[in-house]
Amino acid sequence: MFRSLAALVLALAATSTALVPQHAAHRRRHSTYVPRTTQYKLVEQYKGHSFFDGWDFFTDADPTHGNVNYVDGAAASKLAYVQDDGTVVIAVDDTSDVAAGGNRNSIRISSKKSWERGLFIADIYSMPHGCGVWPAYWSLGSGKDWPQAGEIDIIEGVNNNMQNQVTLHSGAGCVLEKTTNALSNLLGTTCESSNGNNAGCAWQQKGNNTFGHLFNMQAGGVYAHTLESDGIAVYFFERDNIPADITAQTPDPSTWGTPTALFPNTQCDIMSHFLAQNLIFDITLCGDWAGPAYEGSGCPGTCASAIANKTNFALAQWKIASVSVYQ
Repeated sequence: MFRSLAALVLALAATSTALVPQHAAHRRRHSTYVPRTTQYKLVEQYKGHSFFDGWDFFTDADPTHGNVNYVDGAAASKLAYVQDDGTVVIAVDDTSDVAAGGNRNSIRISSKKSWERGLFIADIYSMPHGCGVWPAYWSLGSGKDWPQAGEIDIIEGVNNNMQNQVTLHSGAGCVLEKTTNALSNLLGTTCESSNGNNAGCAWQQKGNNTFGHLFNMQAGGVYAHTLESDGIAVYFFERDNIPADITAQTPDPSTWGTPTALFPNTQCDIMSHFLAQNLIFDITLCGDWAGPAYEGSGCPGTCASAIANKTNFALAQWKIASVSVYQ
């Protein structure tokens, strides 16, 4: 997960609308995106007590330098489990005493399967949030050094953010057209990323219920995204506004209206920049984004000191109904 400088470059944008581009070109004309009509069929679904059978637990050091130990095995069983009602929980350790600036146990999982294209629907009841917390639901290509196989960040934010950020990271030659029409605020158009400059191309959602506390207070919702040759489109639906075709497992994105975030193929060959993607859920702490953004998030003390307060992480949990893959 190399999203660190997206953190540094876009951290202020994620907490303020002051840096949202307001150029007249964005208002004059827009690229019109109409998803191609595809008869999507369910090919994989992760839910209930078999959810974790389809995922691998990542145990390497956090690439974004967070204050976490990603665990598996017995340690993971306390943080990644399924409730009696079938709700999937992925959490940060909120019971152990950890020194300020130390590492807390946490979870990062990656789907065992990868997909070159498709429609991916994540039904989420609640997501982690709070001071020092940096969760993400994303996907990553494999087989090449980052970011040459592409990265798609569908849900991402830090600390007390309320507006979700959607970002792509790619190799050279991938640009988000400035006139693209989507429901979110445009943050950046250069998808090409590197270890020295990895802000990526990004959108910030407008609603305060798209990330964190208010998302959870409405029992969450659905984040759906398509990865096709004509573009990558992300859609967000509040719990009470989930389309009937999603509920019926006959989804048709061509009926969903303007995407929440859109990355068309007009200035980026999607299929060559975004290879077969593995889905990922994780929760890191502080690190390259939540750390630098901490002071401006209204959080007390320092991010390092927040690590020592175990009660700070009582809400640092994903609660997931299902993840469904259609092709």
